[in-house]
Amino acid sequence: MGGLPGGPGGGGGGRGGPARLNPADKKQLARHPVSLKRIAALFAPHKGTIAVVVALISLSSVINLAQPFLVRAVIDDALPSGNIRLLALLAGAMVAVAALTSVVGVVQTWLATGMGQRVMHTLRVNLFTHLQAQSLGFFTRTRGGEVQSRLTHDISGMQSVVTTTATGVASNLTTAVATAVAMAALSPGLSLISLVVLPPAIWLSRRVAQIRRTVTDERQRELAALHTQVEEGLSVSGVRLAKTLGTIPRDADRFRNRSEKLVGLELRSQLAGSWRMATMQIVFAAIPAVIYLAAGFPATSGGMTVGTLVAFTGLQATIFRPVMGLLNIGVQWVTALAFFSRIFEYLDLVPAIQAPEHPVRLDPATVRGDVRFEGVRFAYDGGTGTGGGHDVTGGTEVLRGIDLELRPGTTTAVVGPTGSGKSTLASLLPRLNEASAGKVTIDGVDVRDIAPEDLARIVGVVSQETYLIHASVRENLLLAAPDATDEQLWQALAAAQIADSIGALPEGLDTLVGARGHRFSGGEQQRLAIARTILRNPPVLVLDEATSALDNTTEAQVQQALERLAAGRTTLTIAHRLSTVENAEQVAVLAAGRIVERGTAAELRAGDGPFARLAARMGTAGAGRL
Repeated sequence: MGGLPGGPGGGGGGRGGPARLNPADKKQLARHPVSLKRIAALFAPHKGTIAVVVALISLSSVINLAQPFLVRAVIDDALPSGNIRLLALLAGAMVAVAALTSVVGVVQTWLATGMGQRVMHTLRVNLFTHLQAQSLGFFTRTRGGEVQSRLTHDISGMQSVVTTTATGVASNLTTAVATAVAMAALSPGLSLISLVVLPPAIWLSRRVAQIRRTVTDERQRELAALHTQVEEGLSVSGVRLAKTLGTIPRDADRFRNRSEKLVGLELRSQLAGSWRMATMQIVFAAIPAVIYLAAGFPATSGGMTVGTLVAFTGLQATIFRPVMGLLNIGVQWVTALAFFSRIFEYLDLVPAIQAPEHPVRLDPATVRGDVRFEGVRFAYDGGTGTGGGHDVTGGTEVLRGIDLELRPGTTTAVVGPTGSGKSTLASLLPRLNEASAGKVTIDGVDVRDIAPEDLARIVGVVSQETYLIHASVRENLLLAAPDATDEQLWQALAAAQIADSIGALPEGLDTLVGARGHRFSGGEQQRLAIARTILRNPPVLVLDEATSALDNTTEAQVQQALERLAAGRTTLTIAHRLSTVENAEQVAVLAAGRIVERGTAAELRAGDGPFARLAARMGTAGAGRL
């Protein structure tokens, strides 16, 4: 799992190596058990394909068993008698058997892989869609790497393990059974001897491979730690941190110690690998040696021919690998179940914010923008109070009984100290969070009753955290209006006061913004986000401290673009500058989750309340931050 806790492990038992049960897999299944009926439902549409694959595997195993008998006929009949015609027929049959089993194997692989890919595709799309429906709270609680791992690694791993395990079980089982029957048919006596020789050979092979796997796992952990130190320590931020904290000598010692430990582990791993190969060679030499020895004694030979001996020895070598594979089925199955458990665990998450079953359709073009917060309370992980169909108890309450009206086409500024609930209040309008009690309405309609796609067109959001995808300026703007023309894009950029900057670039609209928009400065990123919102043309606007991270000069430029954007729209702005507050038709002062006073900036300044005292501390209007 790339270092992520709880990732399924285990492995195949191919090439004589044992699979080990990963403790993380057991914990995952204990935390989120998997129903076999639910797994079967995923493959139900492919029952016909499964039946054909199993039939092809069985057919391939049976056909391939003809080879030893053809070899016996060549050695015992065709060669001693000098029958060229029979020899040619037998040789041709050997090639035909090999060709037929190869073709059957290709068809079987094509069908099994195609089926696995289709199941994986369905799961991948369902999981992605389901995760997009989760609230922001889910993503703040969950590491981004964990989400990506389940969406890509776990689903791919599930497909690989299930396909390999399912086809492996069928192939190994049919091969082992058919081979055992053929061995018994060739020589019952030597078959009994094989029953004595095989178990210790299998135990020895698994034991040596187990030792190597342990050493290899430890080496991989140390190698991952070394790579992590390289990635963190030699990045721009890491080097800056090391230089400013003076940790360069300590970092070098830590790297040296890890590297020295890797030397020993690498040596042990290579030696363990050599011992494993040596063991396998001894096993594959010892088994036929025992068979040849037994064939030399009259008591155990049963008068068998040389052809029978050669054919039996070939079958004896064939049965070793499928038996080893069957011994690892249990671990492989647990690994597969762990992958399913991790995927189903996310699919079973109930979105905290549900889309309405019978949404009220609102046309953004006709929305007046009459916004009201009525008795709104909000708590993370619960709260106190009842309203809006939500009963909540416990948790940390952030908003307490908010009543606020935003008249159509006006700007309401919300101010208050850090932690007072300003951003939380703003997040309720676009329904990024949902009120624990009370309701938020637009033109009298509860936002919980508005279809998500309609609400996204009605409420535009510009926040302090601007997100631009790693694509061109054009593609970033078209996210808001896929059908917009270049002329409309330039008009939006002009309104956001960034058209001249984009036009001066050699590639213009086709300029790549870079990862997270780092091709541009913070102020330019904000203005691109504003242009994107202008293209969306929402009647209601939320400005969540959109200029708080900018310097004074850049902030002034962005503020002008925001004022153009807010013109004629109902705007809720989380304010941090007195100049922003002065231009608002209404100011609401928030403290400890409650509105402690409201009015125009002039009215509040004339009083002796929190706003007046805060403004007095900040000095002249427009000179300070709230």
